[in-house]
Amino acid sequence: MHIAEGYLPPWHAVAWSAAAAPFVVHGVRKLTREVREHPESTLLLGASGAFTFVLSALKIPSVTGSCSHPTGTGLGAILFRPPIMAVLGTLTLLFQALLLAHGGLTTLGANAFSMAIVGPWAGYGVYRLLRRSGGPLMAAVFCGAFVADLSTYCVTSVQLALSFPDPASGFVGALAKFGGIFALTQIPLAVSEGLLTVLVMRLLTRSSTGELRRLGVLTELAERVAAARTESEQEETAR
Repeated sequence: MHIAEGYLPPWHAVAWSAAAAPFVVHGVRKLTREVREHPESTLLLGASGAFTFVLSALKIPSVTGSCSHPTGTGLGAILFRPPIMAVLGTLTLLFQALLLAHGGLTTLGANAFSMAIVGPWAGYGVYRLLRRSGGPLMAAVFCGAFVADLSTYCVTSVQLALSFPDPASGFVGALAKFGGIFALTQIPLAVSEGLLTVLVMRLLTRSSTGELRRLGVLTELAERVAAARTESEQEETAR
């Protein structure tokens, strides 16, 4: 998801930047409205951005000398919806490119499209589907974070395959190679990120109940289930 500076052909970099720009502009409007109408959400917005920055800055060795990363975009997408996450994710990638030499400016559009746009939308879509079908909150959070992480690397594989098709098998062969390296090796990290996101959400349900209710994350039924679970845990601890 952090394609290096200068790695993509120039017209590919321009095309991905053009594709990402409308989502980011729309997200800026949504973010501005959220902060203006609900200034109390600023702290949770900052926490969501920090969660993404810290997780996506981790470098975990992968195959063939490359490395893999969590993305951290699922949490923000669930809390504030994908348009706002497009802004937070793009800012994260920009700061990482400038401060950590992680990614690049010419590839910012491509990296933002995979991590800050496709990932949040895919994860949020799965989360909403499970919630509307009556799935438990934490199961939906786990699946949303898992899909947001994994879909990012699937899109990165497509981006690299389009830029560097295999001499013999073309785009399909290159996609199989890049997907085998990045998408498949990302599955354990996606599972870990899903579990970590569930842990953070459980903490938020105890410390930010009112804010989660306003954002539509917590419903009355979910609150009752969470309260019952907390009461059960307290009883077990007392024993």
